[in-house]
Amino acid sequence: MKIVKYFFVGSLAGIVDLSLFTFFAVFLDFNYMIVSMCSFIVATSTNYLLSIIHVFESGARFSKKKEIFAVFFVSGIGLLVNQAILYSAVEMLLIGKFFAKLLANVPVFFWNYSARSFFIFESKNI
Repeated sequence: MKIVKYFFVGSLAGIVDLSLFTFFAVFLDFNYMIVSMCSFIVATSTNYLLSIIHVFESGARFSKKKEIFAVFFVSGIGLLVNQAILYSAVEMLLIGKFFAKLLANVPVFFWNYSARSFFIFESKNI
């Protein structure tokens, strides 16, 4: 059940990420790698807030400060994966920026869920 809840939370964060990315990188033609990093950070913040409300028990394993650090550390690894896939898809496979970003978000979703679920948070008892 937890992964279903996280799917909805992750989907909302993904929509934030893709919307910001599409607006700034596709429509306004800003540097897509920089935009991707910025939109990813905003989406990570969105995901964290929604996750502690709906999916995970905040503060159950770590202090709030350590928890936030751990979330952004795990997300930093996800960002590296995201950026590598995005760059490879756009520059080597010649996939459009939007679809490359969408493709990059899929493995990062599973990485974030797994790392958060097993290492950072405990499940909410709802």
